[in-house]
Amino acid sequence: MSIDERHLPLYHAFLEQGLESWLARLPEQLARGLDRQRFGDLPAWERAVRRLPALEVQDVHLTQDTVSVEVAMDDASRRQCDNLLKILAPWRKGPYRIGDITIDTEWRSDWKWQRIAPHLSNLTGRRVLDVGGGNGYHGWRMAGAGAGFVLVIDPSPRFYWQFHAMRHFIGDAGANVHFLPVGIEEVPPNLAAFDTVFSMGVLYHRRSPIDHLRELYDTLRPGGELVLETLVVEGDEHQVLVPGERYAQMPNVWFLPSSKALMHWLSRVGFDSPRVVDEADTTLDEQRATEWMTFQSLADFLDPEDPSRTIEGYPAPRRAVVIAQKP
Repeated sequence: MSIDERHLPLYHAFLEQGLESWLARLPEQLARGLDRQRFGDLPAWERAVRRLPALEVQDVHLTQDTVSVEVAMDDASRRQCDNLLKILAPWRKGPYRIGDITIDTEWRSDWKWQRIAPHLSNLTGRRVLDVGGGNGYHGWRMAGAGAGFVLVIDPSPRFYWQFHAMRHFIGDAGANVHFLPVGIEEVPPNLAAFDTVFSMGVLYHRRSPIDHLRELYDTLRPGGELVLETLVVEGDEHQVLVPGERYAQMPNVWFLPSSKALMHWLSRVGFDSPRVVDEADTTLDEQRATEWMTFQSLADFLDPEDPSRTIEGYPAPRRAVVIAQKP
């Protein structure tokens, strides 16, 4: 399979990072992840990104809560960028700012980063994998925290093109951040290549959470760090909620453990010293509908008479962050 020149930076990065065992799989993975026959809207998203104007970038901020790019932008350029970026909607993770355009995303992902960042090992120079990373918001923040190489993986082609829309403006300031449109099951087994691996908002979507934890374990080098964020319920180490067909209107939610059960699972898989560094209910200020995500959001998924419950009657969304090490 021939190599698309657009993907050459990704290939070069894999070579530089010593990921040769994965490199041979890239052409097939990219072709499948960006297959126009499978994803009918993909050509429109690609065209939107290709048509973004070349603007004079004055500064890029990856360490501020809003990933932002200072650009010289007249009214015509602003309207063009605004219209093209909205073709890629819904925007779920952010926020972002390009000039005076603020992409107010469904999730205040910056709040999650604020809760996690103080507990991380120093990311300076580290090789980082962000599993299920959405459009790459946290990947940019990881680069801003000093990571040497960041690979965001997510099977959504919409998120792929949202990522590349931001890369269009961020340019060389984010040259060490890459996106591959695959799920973790496409990562070569027993890779043992990453210093830090993030899995945030993924575990409850997996039919087998233990298998997912094992896949994460296998991506880490010895001594590497896992950062896991997921929905949890309150209870002891034996407490696990297995919802019915839907949880908060999501059809693909399988297991919600207590944070104590989650730490027990991590220990059983082989991780050392798992610890909960944050646990809190998800608020209507953190997840909500916006101009850039106009569909239903958390407020529509809670019982209007009792917001501590979902509309199905389960405990309302509560999330925990657990950090653990691979021995």
